[in-house]
Amino acid sequence: MDLALLVKAFILGVVEGLTEFLPISSTGHLILMGHLLDFNDEKGKVFEIFIQAGAILAVCWEYRARLISTFRGITNEPRAQRFVLNLFVAFLPLAILGLRFNKQIKDVLFHPVPVALAFIVGGFIILFAERWYKARTKRELLALRDQAPGIVARPMIASVDDLTWQDALKLGLAQCAALIPGTSRSGATIIGGLFFGLSRKCSTEFSFFLAIPTLFAATLYTLWEARALLSTSDIPMFSVGFVAAFVSAFIVVRWLIRYVSTHDFTVFGWYRIVFGFVVLATAYSGAVDWRAHY
Repeated sequence: MDLALLVKAFILGVVEGLTEFLPISSTGHLILMGHLLDFNDEKGKVFEIFIQAGAILAVCWEYRARLISTFRGITNEPRAQRFVLNLFVAFLPLAILGLRFNKQIKDVLFHPVPVALAFIVGGFIILFAERWYKARTKRELLALRDQAPGIVARPMIASVDDLTWQDALKLGLAQCAALIPGTSRSGATIIGGLFFGLSRKCSTEFSFFLAIPTLFAATLYTLWEARALLSTSDIPMFSVGFVAAFVSAFIVVRWLIRYVSTHDFTVFGWYRIVFGFVVLATAYSGAVDWRAHY
Protein backbone atom coordinates (compact mmCIF):
# COMPACT_ATOMS: atom_id res chain seq x y z
CA MET A 1 0.00 0.00 0.00
CA ASP A 2 1.47 3.37 -1.09
CA LEU A 3 1.25 5.66 1.95
CA ALA A 4 2.05 8.78 -0.08
CA LEU A 5 -0.82 7.98 -2.43
CA LEU A 6 -3.21 7.54 0.50
CA VAL A 7 -2.14 10.92 1.91
CA LYS A 8 -2.86 12.56 -1.46
CA ALA A 9 -6.24 10.82 -1.55
CA PHE A 10 -7.03 12.10 1.94
CA ILE A 11 -6.06 15.68 1.07
CA LEU A 12 -8.15 15.67 -2.09
CA GLY A 13 -11.08 14.12 -0.22
CA VAL A 14 -11.00 16.89 2.37
CA VAL A 15 -10.73 19.53 -0.36
CA GLU A 16 -13.74 18.02 -2.15
CA GLY A 17 -15.85 17.92 1.00
CA LEU A 18 -14.97 21.44 2.08
CA THR A 19 -15.63 23.03 -1.32
CA GLU A 20 -18.44 21.01 -2.96
CA PHE A 21 -21.31 22.95 -1.40
CA LEU A 22 -19.67 26.35 -1.07
CA PRO A 23 -19.88 28.75 -4.06
CA ILE A 24 -16.14 28.49 -4.69
CA SER A 25 -15.93 25.51 -7.10
CA SER A 26 -14.88 22.09 -5.84
CA THR A 27 -13.83 21.11 -9.37
CA GLY A 28 -11.58 24.15 -9.65
CA HIS A 29 -9.91 23.41 -6.31
CA LEU A 30 -9.47 19.73 -7.17
CA ILE A 31 -7.92 20.57 -10.54
CA LEU A 32 -5.46 22.98 -8.97
CA MET A 33 -4.67 20.71 -6.01
CA GLY A 34 -4.33 17.71 -8.30
CA HIS A 35 -1.75 19.60 -10.34
CA LEU A 36 0.19 20.63 -7.23
CA LEU A 37 0.17 17.06 -5.88
CA ASP A 38 1.02 15.61 -9.29
CA PHE A 39 -2.15 13.55 -9.05
CA ASN A 40 -3.73 14.49 -12.34
CA ASP A 41 -3.41 11.46 -14.59
CA GLU A 42 -6.48 9.75 -16.02
CA LYS A 43 -7.05 7.67 -12.90
CA GLY A 44 -6.64 10.78 -10.76
CA LYS A 45 -9.40 12.50 -12.74
CA VAL A 46 -11.70 9.53 -12.18
CA PHE A 47 -10.86 9.65 -8.47
CA GLU A 48 -11.83 13.34 -8.31
CA ILE A 49 -15.27 12.53 -9.73
CA PHE A 50 -15.75 9.46 -7.53
CA ILE A 51 -15.17 11.25 -4.22
CA GLN A 52 -18.06 13.59 -5.05
CA ALA A 53 -20.27 10.65 -4.07
CA GLY A 54 -18.88 10.88 -0.54
CA ALA A 55 -19.88 14.54 -0.36
CA ILE A 56 -23.35 13.77 -1.70
CA LEU A 57 -23.80 10.98 0.83
CA ALA A 58 -23.28 13.63 3.51
CA VAL A 59 -26.26 15.57 2.13
CA CYS A 60 -28.34 12.40 2.00
CA TRP A 61 -27.53 11.71 5.63
CA GLU A 62 -28.21 15.27 6.81
CA TYR A 63 -31.58 15.35 5.00
CA ARG A 64 -32.39 11.67 5.43
CA ALA A 65 -35.77 12.37 7.08
CA ARG A 66 -36.87 14.55 4.16
CA LEU A 67 -35.63 12.07 1.57
CA ILE A 68 -37.28 9.08 3.28
CA SER A 69 -40.54 11.03 3.58
CA THR A 70 -40.37 11.91 -0.12
CA PHE A 71 -39.71 8.31 -1.11
CA ARG A 72 -42.65 7.07 0.94
CA GLY A 73 -45.01 9.70 -0.43
CA ILE A 74 -43.99 9.58 -4.09
CA THR A 75 -47.14 7.68 -5.12
CA ASN A 76 -49.78 9.66 -3.23
CA GLU A 77 -48.47 12.93 -1.77
CA PRO A 78 -48.54 16.04 -4.02
CA ARG A 79 -45.73 17.66 -2.02
CA ALA A 80 -43.39 14.71 -2.57
CA GLN A 81 -44.36 14.40 -6.23
CA ARG A 82 -43.74 18.10 -6.87
CA PHE A 83 -40.36 17.89 -5.13
CA VAL A 84 -39.22 14.95 -7.28
CA LEU A 85 -40.54 16.58 -10.46
CA ASN A 86 -38.65 19.79 -9.68
CA LEU A 87 -35.40 17.91 -9.15
CA PHE A 88 -35.87 16.02 -12.40
CA VAL A 89 -36.63 19.20 -14.37
CA ALA A 90 -33.63 21.01 -12.84
CA PHE A 91 -31.34 18.05 -13.49
CA LEU A 92 -32.13 17.67 -17.21
CA PRO A 93 -30.37 20.74 -18.71
CA LEU A 94 -26.97 19.93 -17.23
CA ALA A 95 -27.34 16.24 -18.06
CA ILE A 96 -28.10 16.99 -21.71
CA LEU A 97 -25.40 19.62 -22.19
CA GLY A 98 -22.87 17.62 -20.19
CA LEU A 99 -23.28 14.55 -22.36
CA ARG A 100 -23.03 16.67 -25.50
CA PHE A 101 -20.06 18.90 -24.63
CA ASN A 102 -18.17 17.07 -21.87
CA LYS A 103 -15.18 16.06 -24.00
CA GLN A 104 -14.74 19.48 -25.61
CA ILE A 105 -14.88 21.20 -22.24
CA LYS A 106 -12.28 18.87 -20.74
CA ASP A 107 -9.91 19.38 -23.68
CA VAL A 108 -10.09 23.18 -23.61
CA LEU A 109 -10.91 24.38 -20.10
CA PHE A 110 -9.63 21.80 -17.58
CA HIS A 111 -6.37 23.67 -16.95
CA PRO A 112 -5.30 25.93 -14.07
CA VAL A 113 -5.26 29.32 -15.82
CA PRO A 114 -8.76 29.03 -17.39
CA VAL A 115 -9.97 27.81 -13.99
CA ALA A 116 -8.39 30.85 -12.31
CA LEU A 117 -10.14 33.19 -14.74
CA ALA A 118 -13.45 31.46 -14.00
CA PHE A 119 -12.77 31.97 -10.28
CA ILE A 120 -12.30 35.71 -10.78
CA VAL A 121 -15.30 36.24 -13.04
CA GLY A 122 -17.49 34.15 -10.74
CA GLY A 123 -16.33 36.19 -7.75
CA PHE A 124 -17.42 39.45 -9.36
CA ILE A 125 -20.77 37.90 -10.28
CA ILE A 126 -21.34 36.94 -6.63
CA LEU A 127 -20.54 40.49 -5.49
CA PHE A 128 -22.94 41.92 -8.07
CA ALA A 129 -25.65 39.38 -7.15
CA GLU A 130 -25.43 40.28 -3.48
CA ARG A 131 -25.76 44.01 -4.21
CA TRP A 132 -28.75 43.29 -6.46
CA TYR A 133 -30.33 40.98 -3.85
CA LYS A 134 -30.00 43.54 -1.06
CA ALA A 135 -31.45 46.29 -3.25
CA ARG A 136 -34.40 44.04 -4.13
CA THR A 137 -34.99 43.18 -0.48
CA LYS A 138 -34.92 46.88 0.42
CA ARG A 139 -37.48 47.68 -2.30
CA GLU A 140 -39.75 44.92 -0.95
CA LEU A 141 -39.57 46.30 2.58
CA LEU A 142 -40.33 49.82 1.38
CA ALA A 143 -43.25 48.54 -0.65
CA LEU A 144 -44.68 46.76 2.38
CA ARG A 145 -44.18 49.81 4.58
CA ASP A 146 -45.83 52.16 2.11
CA GLN A 147 -48.44 49.58 1.13
CA ALA A 148 -47.60 50.12 -2.52
CA PRO A 149 -49.00 47.15 -4.42
CA GLY A 150 -47.45 46.19 -7.69
CA ILE A 151 -43.87 47.16 -6.86
CA VAL A 152 -42.95 43.54 -6.21
CA ALA A 153 -44.43 41.17 -8.78
CA ARG A 154 -43.88 38.05 -6.68
CA PRO A 155 -42.96 37.48 -3.02
CA MET A 156 -39.58 35.98 -2.26
CA ILE A 157 -39.61 32.17 -2.27
CA ALA A 158 -38.58 30.99 1.18
CA SER A 159 -38.96 27.19 0.90
CA VAL A 160 -38.09 24.54 -1.69
CA ASP A 161 -41.68 23.30 -1.31
CA ASP A 162 -42.92 26.55 -2.86
CA LEU A 163 -40.95 26.13 -6.10
CA THR A 164 -42.81 25.53 -9.35
CA TRP A 165 -41.43 23.45 -12.19
CA GLN A 166 -40.69 26.70 -14.02
CA ASP A 167 -38.54 27.83 -11.07
CA ALA A 168 -36.77 24.48 -11.12
CA LEU A 169 -36.07 24.80 -14.84
CA LYS A 170 -34.51 28.23 -14.35
CA LEU A 171 -32.29 26.85 -11.58
CA GLY A 172 -31.31 23.91 -13.78
CA LEU A 173 -30.31 26.27 -16.57
CA ALA A 174 -28.28 28.32 -14.08
CA GLN A 175 -26.51 25.15 -12.96
CA CYS A 176 -25.32 24.63 -16.54
CA ALA A 177 -22.78 27.40 -15.99
CA ALA A 178 -20.92 24.85 -13.85
CA LEU A 179 -19.83 23.08 -17.03
CA ILE A 180 -17.08 25.71 -17.05
CA PRO A 181 -14.48 24.47 -14.53
CA GLY A 182 -13.99 26.94 -11.71
CA THR A 183 -17.53 28.30 -11.92
CA SER A 184 -19.01 26.17 -9.08
CA ARG A 185 -22.11 24.05 -9.47
CA SER A 186 -23.49 25.08 -6.10
CA GLY A 187 -22.51 28.70 -6.70
CA ALA A 188 -24.28 28.83 -10.08
CA THR A 189 -27.43 27.35 -8.56
CA ILE A 190 -27.40 29.53 -5.44
CA ILE A 191 -26.64 32.80 -7.20
CA GLY A 192 -29.14 31.93 -9.94
CA GLY A 193 -31.68 31.39 -7.18
CA LEU A 194 -31.04 34.86 -5.76
CA PHE A 195 -31.68 36.42 -9.18
CA PHE A 196 -34.84 34.32 -9.61
CA GLY A 197 -36.41 35.44 -6.33
CA LEU A 198 -35.38 32.70 -3.87
CA SER A 199 -34.17 33.41 -0.37
CA ARG A 200 -30.56 32.54 0.44
CA LYS A 201 -31.67 29.57 2.55
CA CYS A 202 -34.02 28.25 -0.14
CA SER A 203 -31.35 28.64 -2.86
CA THR A 204 -28.77 26.89 -0.72
CA GLU A 205 -31.00 23.96 0.23
CA PHE A 206 -32.17 23.42 -3.34
CA SER A 207 -28.54 23.35 -4.47
CA PHE A 208 -27.97 20.58 -1.91
CA PHE A 209 -30.90 18.52 -3.17
CA LEU A 210 -30.07 19.12 -6.85
CA ALA A 211 -26.54 17.88 -6.20
CA ILE A 212 -27.89 14.40 -5.38
CA PRO A 213 -29.01 13.35 -8.89
CA THR A 214 -26.41 15.53 -10.62
CA LEU A 215 -23.30 14.26 -8.90
CA PHE A 216 -24.42 10.66 -8.48
CA ALA A 217 -25.13 10.53 -12.23
CA ALA A 218 -21.73 12.08 -13.00
CA THR A 219 -20.01 9.57 -10.71
CA LEU A 220 -21.71 6.52 -12.21
CA TYR A 221 -21.14 7.74 -15.77
CA THR A 222 -17.45 8.40 -15.14
CA LEU A 223 -16.88 5.05 -13.41
CA TRP A 224 -18.53 3.22 -16.29
CA GLU A 225 -16.47 5.06 -18.90
CA ALA A 226 -13.22 4.50 -17.00
CA ARG A 227 -13.86 0.94 -15.84
CA ALA A 228 -10.87 -0.36 -17.81
CA LEU A 229 -8.53 1.92 -15.81
CA LEU A 230 -9.62 0.66 -12.40
CA SER A 231 -8.61 -2.39 -10.40
CA THR A 232 -9.08 -3.79 -6.90
CA SER A 233 -5.74 -2.26 -5.87
CA ASP A 234 -7.41 1.17 -6.14
CA ILE A 235 -9.96 0.38 -3.41
CA PRO A 236 -7.88 1.75 -0.47
CA MET A 237 -7.17 5.04 -2.26
CA PHE A 238 -10.78 5.52 -3.34
CA SER A 239 -12.07 4.56 0.12
CA VAL A 240 -9.85 7.09 1.92
CA GLY A 241 -10.93 9.88 -0.42
CA PHE A 242 -14.60 8.91 -0.14
CA VAL A 243 -14.61 8.92 3.68
CA ALA A 244 -12.62 12.16 3.89
CA ALA A 245 -15.08 13.83 1.50
CA PHE A 246 -18.08 12.54 3.47
CA VAL A 247 -16.88 13.79 6.85
CA SER A 248 -15.70 17.21 5.67
CA ALA A 249 -18.83 17.75 3.54
CA PHE A 250 -21.10 16.83 6.46
CA ILE A 251 -19.45 19.53 8.57
CA VAL A 252 -19.78 22.12 5.79
CA VAL A 253 -23.45 21.35 5.03
CA ARG A 254 -24.47 21.87 8.66
CA TRP A 255 -22.37 25.00 8.97
CA LEU A 256 -23.55 26.59 5.71
CA ILE A 257 -27.26 26.41 6.55
CA ARG A 258 -26.58 28.24 9.80
CA TYR A 259 -24.28 30.71 8.07
CA VAL A 260 -26.72 31.83 5.37
CA SER A 261 -29.39 32.58 7.95
CA THR A 262 -27.37 35.59 9.14
CA HIS A 263 -24.70 36.25 6.46
CA ASP A 264 -24.44 36.85 2.73
CA PHE A 265 -22.07 35.32 0.15
CA THR A 266 -19.81 38.35 -0.28
CA VAL A 267 -16.88 36.73 1.50
CA PHE A 268 -16.93 33.87 -1.02
CA GLY A 269 -16.90 36.34 -3.89
CA TRP A 270 -13.76 38.04 -2.57
CA TYR A 271 -12.17 34.66 -1.83
CA ARG A 272 -12.69 33.58 -5.43
CA ILE A 273 -11.17 36.79 -6.77
CA VAL A 274 -8.09 36.64 -4.54
CA PHE A 275 -7.57 32.92 -5.15
CA GLY A 276 -7.86 33.35 -8.91
CA PHE A 277 -5.33 36.19 -8.98
CA VAL A 278 -2.90 34.15 -6.86
CA VAL A 279 -2.99 31.37 -9.45
CA LEU A 280 -2.48 33.84 -12.30
CA ALA A 281 0.37 35.54 -10.42
CA THR A 282 2.20 32.27 -9.77
CA ALA A 283 1.77 31.29 -13.40
CA TYR A 284 3.00 34.68 -14.71
CA SER A 285 5.96 34.91 -12.31
CA GLY A 286 7.05 31.32 -12.86
CA ALA A 287 6.67 30.42 -9.19
CA VAL A 288 4.53 27.51 -10.36
CA ASP A 289 5.03 26.12 -13.85
CA TRP A 290 1.41 25.40 -14.65
CA ARG A 291 2.33 24.69 -18.28
CA ALA A 292 4.12 21.54 -17.16
CA HIS A 293 0.73 20.13 -16.26
CA TYR A 294 -1.09 20.97 -19.51
